[in-house]
Order: sequence, then structure tokens, then C-alpha cells
Amino acid sequence: MAINNNVIVLGLLISSMYSGLATTAFALPAVFDVTKYGAVGDGSPATTDDGDSANSLAFIQAWRAACDSPGVTRVIIPKGTFMVGPVLFSGPCKSTVTVEIQGIVLANPDVTLYSEPEWILFENVDGVTLTGTGVVDGNGPKTWSLNDCSKSSDCAPLPTSIKFHRVNNGVIDGIKSDNAMFFHMFITNCQNVAIRNVKITAPFNSPNTDGIHIGGSTLVNITNSIIGTGDDCISIGHGSKDITVTGVTCGPGHGISIGSLGKYNNELEVSKVLVKNCTLIGTTNGARVKSWPGNKPNKASGIIFEDLIMDHVKNPIIIDQQYGKKKSTEASHVKISDVHFRNIRGTSTTNEVVTLACSPAIPCEGIEISNINLTFDGKQVLHRKVAPNLGVLAICSNAKVTFSGKHDGINC
Repeated sequence: MAINNNVIVLGLLISSMYSGLATTAFALPAVFDVTKYGAVGDGSPATTDDGDSANSLAFIQAWRAACDSPGVTRVIIPKGTFMVGPVLFSGPCKSTVTVEIQGIVLANPDVTLYSEPEWILFENVDGVTLTGTGVVDGNGPKTWSLNDCSKSSDCAPLPTSIKFHRVNNGVIDGIKSDNAMFFHMFITNCQNVAIRNVKITAPFNSPNTDGIHIGGSTLVNITNSIIGTGDDCISIGHGSKDITVTGVTCGPGHGISIGSLGKYNNELEVSKVLVKNCTLIGTTNGARVKSWPGNKPNKASGIIFEDLIMDHVKNPIIIDQQYGKKKSTEASHVKISDVHFRNIRGTSTTNEVVTLACSPAIPCEGIEISNINLTFDGKQVLHRKVAPNLGVLAICSNAKVTFSGKHDGINC
């Protein structure tokens, strides 16, 4: 029987296509399970014969194997409760590594184990993802009493739960962080980091438990997350540029803050920050820019707070350039300019809904207040002179402000 050449060619094409699909289907990431390296998920602080944390060493060894393997790799932390001390996930790597937490990673509360102020550190890595349905538990209630930062501005910080340092093209997705000893997440000297779908929780009175702190980093994008802490839900420190925060629910906590700035010498400026479509519930501050008084200069500009909902927030819109030293006679030398508060609505627990306490040495410039609909829904009356019918007002000092759109008589 004669066979049509076209049929043969077609058959070869189909065979080639299925062969390619099969190759793709079986090109799965190499998996490195921490339990295969000796990690035990029974919640105990197991140690090696040398006195080191057995689980910490197992985590690091699994990472090292994944990092040194070519291609795409995955480190698995399975179901169970793994108590670990300090863990360093360092690069550079030959592979693109994903760390997947399925169980609970519990911090060893013995602070003498931590020679540096971080617990889980990713450093010098390009293209890493931290993900999973599990929990990173900082065991904070056992260490918060050791925090003396309320007494000293130069205090030694307790360990941060998750720190990205010199990480490029990183992702944190879906992780739940509970009860950090200090910051929950710290992004420093990084470029192109996405944080999404995370849930961060700590009691309202837990000290310095910032949800996400960013410093010295560019292109950081935080989306669709729930953060409730004892400090700033998100704080954006010096040297940060091109930062976007969208779809975040914050509360309890101290709000979403730029700063604090001007505390240390040689700080780098903050620029191009967008905070949009966020909800703040029961927080002490809403949209905030803060700087310390003193002679340490810096700049913050190109900042937009837009489309925000305030639900029983104490200070919905605030620039505070006397942060940390309310009675200081020094003026802040941080230049704040080109800051926009747009389309902000909801309720305030004080009648002072806008506070612009800028520096007498370097006044704020280019401040826009546009389309503000904030009502007083509380008992704390800070001032008697208020906007008509609403019982709210703005207090401004050393600020060049433009009011536009709907603001119901709120003026400086």
C-alpha cells in the first residue's frame, strides 16, 4: 500500500511535538527536603554534638545543595514545627531557588544565639522565591521584654524574622509571619522585589514589630496583603526609590510611613513612592511622613498617598518632623516636598484629620491635599476651631499646601 509523503511528515511533526511536551513535563525542579538533611519537625530546640542548632544546619545544608545545583531547584520545609536559630541562605547560586514552607518555622527564643540582628537571612541571591502556606513564627512573646528601644533610641535591635539583603529579583508570596521578635520583614539593598499575599500579625502593644521595612532598595512592590502589628505596618526608610504599595489592609499598627528619616548621618533620599487602594483600621496613624529633628540632612519627594480608606484612625494624614523628640528645640533638616494626599475618606478618632508639622528650618513644599472626606467619629477633641459642619480641621505649620477638589472646608 502506498503511503502519502504528507502523512509521514505530519506524523513526524506530531511525534516531535509530543516528545517536546514530555521533555517539558518531566523538567521538574530538583527538590531538597530539609528532613533529608536531619531537620526534625517536633518543635524541640535540637542541637548537634557541637552545640549548634541541628535544624538550622539542616536548613542551610538543604539550601546549599539547591543553590549549588544548576537549573531550577526547590527547598521544602514540610509539615511539622521546626525550631531553628539563625539561618543564612546565601548566594550567589547556580540555580533559581524556591523555598517552600509547608509547616511552621519557629524561632529559638534564646537571643544569645543571634550574633547579628536577623533570624532568617537571604543574602547575595538573584532570583529567589520564598513561598508556601506555612508560618514563620518569631516567638516574640518570649523576647519582647528584652526590647529596650522605648528607653533608648540607640538600642540593640532583636532579630528580624525574614531579611532580604542584596537580593535581586526576589519574591515573597503567601507566607504568614507571626509574632516577630523585631521587624517581620526587612528588605535592604535589594532591587526588584515583589511581596504579595502575605499575612503579618502581632499584638498592638508588641514593640518595634514593623510589618515590612524597606531601606536602600529600588523597585519594591507590595500587594494584596494583611498586616497588623505593634508598629508601622509598612515603613519606607532612607535610600528607597520606586516603591509601590497597593491593596494592603493595615491594622492594628502605626500606619503606612515614609521614614523615619534624618536620624543617622549620610542617609540617602527617598523618592517615587506610591501608596494606593489601601485600608487602615484602628491605627494610630494613616498616611505618614516622619523625620527626626537635628542636623542630619535628607530628602523625601515624589510621594503619593491615594485612594485610601481610614476606619477609626487617630492621625489620618500626618507629616511629623519632630518624630522621636517632641520637645526638642532642634529643627529637622530633612527636606520634604512633592507629597500628595488624594482621595482619602473615612473616620478619625480625633478632630485633627490633617497634621502638617513641618520643619521651621526647611519648610515642606508642594504638599497637595485633594478630595478629602474624613469625619470625626471619636471622643478626642484636640482643637475647638473646626471646619463647618464636620467638626474636623487641619493643623499646618511651616508647610506650603494646596487644597483642591472636595475637602469640606478643611484648610490650613
